[in-house]
Amino acid sequence: MTETFTAIDPTTERVVREIPTLDETALDAALQRSEDAYDAWRRWSYADRAKVLNGVAAAMRRDVERLAMLMTEEMGKPIVEARGEVEKACWAAEHYAEHAEQYLAPVDLPSDATRSYVQHLPLGPVLGVLPWNAPFWLAFRFIAPALMAGNTAVMKHDRHVPGCAEAIADVVAQVAAEHGAPEAILQHVAIGHDLVERALRDDRIRAVSLTGSEKAGGAVASMAARQIKPAVLELGGSDPAIVLADADLEQAADVITVMRKINAGQSCIAAKRVIVERAVYDEFVALYAERLAALRLGDPREATTDVGPIARADLREGLHRQVVESVEQGATLHFGGEIPEGQGFFYPVTLLTDMTPRMTACVEETFGPVAAVIPVDSAEQAVAVANDTPYGLAASVWTGDVARGAAMAAEIEAGQVAVNGIVKTDPRLPSGGVKRSGFGRELGPHGIHEFVNAQQVWLGPKREG
Repeated sequence: MTETFTAIDPTTERVVREIPTLDETALDAALQRSEDAYDAWRRWSYADRAKVLNGVAAAMRRDVERLAMLMTEEMGKPIVEARGEVEKACWAAEHYAEHAEQYLAPVDLPSDATRSYVQHLPLGPVLGVLPWNAPFWLAFRFIAPALMAGNTAVMKHDRHVPGCAEAIADVVAQVAAEHGAPEAILQHVAIGHDLVERALRDDRIRAVSLTGSEKAGGAVASMAARQIKPAVLELGGSDPAIVLADADLEQAADVITVMRKINAGQSCIAAKRVIVERAVYDEFVALYAERLAALRLGDPREATTDVGPIARADLREGLHRQVVESVEQGATLHFGGEIPEGQGFFYPVTLLTDMTPRMTACVEETFGPVAAVIPVDSAEQAVAVANDTPYGLAASVWTGDVARGAAMAAEIEAGQVAVNGIVKTDPRLPSGGVKRSGFGRELGPHGIHEFVNAQQVWLGPKREG
């Protein structure tokens, strides 16, 4: 019997979509289509590839309501955020359409040759292993640079968002066909974990990009290493937001609340540990609590909803365990912290204060609307606490002195640091982690360089005289 990928609406707990998975034969056919498409696509000019990517963005904008609702019904993203995510995916496609040629321009280097330079050539089909929490954005930050570099993309999306995955594949294939490009430049493969390893062992797959959990990243990294294939991993985070005594506390509370509530807190770069200097601790907690308490929990289909459901029942149970253990360890629970009765995988906005670095909600990544606040005695201690984690994805610093914040950024073990601003991903800027948050970079010029052959070319000897 064929296995199916099933999407359950986390608001209604009803099955909304089922699609059959591929067997080895079907996977092999998909990989061959990707290889065949690569042989043609790699010869297309940047300008012609850009027409396809721009066409994809235009098609998604025309269909934004349907695409956004797929996210809302499959993983509970509030509809306003879902529309914004479709737009951000379009931005990624358009950004690389405009800038790929510049990012990958040949670089001349001095040598004893008449001319020596490095040119950036595609590798071939690249496998993308993607999570459920931002189905369109995380797909396009992989797809857009891979395709514009001349690679083809094989997308293994999360089993819980099959409708999103099919919609992405359909729009790319349709627009590619309209422009005379190979329709198979993006292949959606609905496969289980066992066939991911099978795909990675296949010589037609030249590299892999994974966004997901630390566990999944470790498994894929080891598979790729055994096959001597490049990999980019963006894994979990326990991101700190440091609030110093000289910060604008109102602004800090406003923005940190937004970072905490986006996607019901189900974001790798959400502000998960708020580290506050003791001199302003009580004042900040009061401001933060006021804003968190005002967030509206409800049906993600309604435009007034701030926080939707957790994506799955098991994820809600894990989040609740983290809250319960932290309270048992001595944290103060201000509000929330109880699984509500009724339909849907909802979890209330929860505020924990008087946290210490070894409590569960600080040690583990919290994927939900749970805010944890830690008091510290100084900026130096704040940095030490921020770095006291196996993760290193992103961080923010809030201070009245931007130069001081920039200096602190150099001391923070994270792939990106925002000073007095929201932590976000942006097609123009590289994103990624250190330590157990992964390696390699996505987005910006760094992201498109991950999956190219930086080929050195040496042209003839210099002639004397």
